Amino acid sequence: MSDGSAIEWTDATWNPVRGCTKISPGCKHCYAETFAERWRGLPNHPYGQGFDLRLVPEKIAEPLRWRKSRRIFVNSMSDLFQEGVPVEFIRSVFETMNRAPWHTYQVLTKRAGRMRSVCAALPRDLVQQPQIWLGVSVEDRKYGLPRIDVLRATPAALRFLSVEPLLEDLGRVDLRGIDWVIVGGESGPGARPMQEQWVVSLLEQARDAGVPFFFKQWGGVQKGRHGRTLLGRTFDELPHLRH
Repeated sequence: MSDGSAIEWTDATWNPVRGCTKISPGCKHCYAETFAERWRGLPNHPYGQGFDLRLVPEKIAEPLRWRKSRRIFVNSMSDLFQEGVPVEFIRSVFETMNRAPWHTYQVLTKRAGRMRSVCAALPRDLVQQPQIWLGVSVEDRKYGLPRIDVLRATPAALRFLSVEPLLEDLGRVDLRGIDWVIVGGESGPGARPMQEQWVVSLLEQARDAGVPFFFKQWGGVQKGRHGRTLLGRTFDELPHLRH
C-alpha cells in the first residue's frame, strides 16, 4: 500500500495485483506500464518482471494494518478483473474490503463485463457494501460508453466513472445509476489533447443528473503547467454515500 497518493481523487493505493495488458485506446500511454517497465530485470524489485501480470498474495491483508481511514484506489498498477486473475483471488480482495470497512475502496476497471459477471457470482453482501465503490474507465464513444451500461447492471453500492483520458466529445451520456463522475486529460509523453467543450458538456450533464463531478487535470506533456482549473474554479466533489 502506498500512502499519500499523487492521484487527486484518492488518498492511497493498494496493489495486490501488478501488471496488465492493453485492451482499448485509453491504454495507449499507460502510466503504470511506463513506470513498471522501467524496473524490468532488476533483481528483488517489486516490478522486476516489468508489467507482466503478477498476483501478490502477501499484499491481500495490507489494509487491515492501516488503521487510519483512507480512500484507497485498488490496483492502481493493474486491473483486478483481468482474465488472468482467478475468481478466488478477486474474492479474497473483496473479503479484505469487508474486513476493513473503515476505509473506502475505489475499484476501477476497463473490463466491465468480467466485473459484472464476477460480482454477480459473489455473495451480494460481499460486494454491495457502502465502502466498496465500483467504477469503469470511459475514454471514448466506441469503447468507453458501452462500459457504463455494463456498470449499471453490476451489483454495487456505489458506481462511478473515470472519464480519463478523455479522447473525444462523448455526446449525451446516460448517468442513471451513476454516483460520481471524474474527468481528466491524458498526461505524459505523447499525451493526446483534450478540449474544454468536451469537459464542460460532461460537467453540465452531471449537474443536470445531480451527480457529483471531479475534474482531475487538463494533462499534457507537462501536466503541472496546465493545472486543474475549469471555468475559473476547481471541482473536487465526492459522491454522496449510501447507507
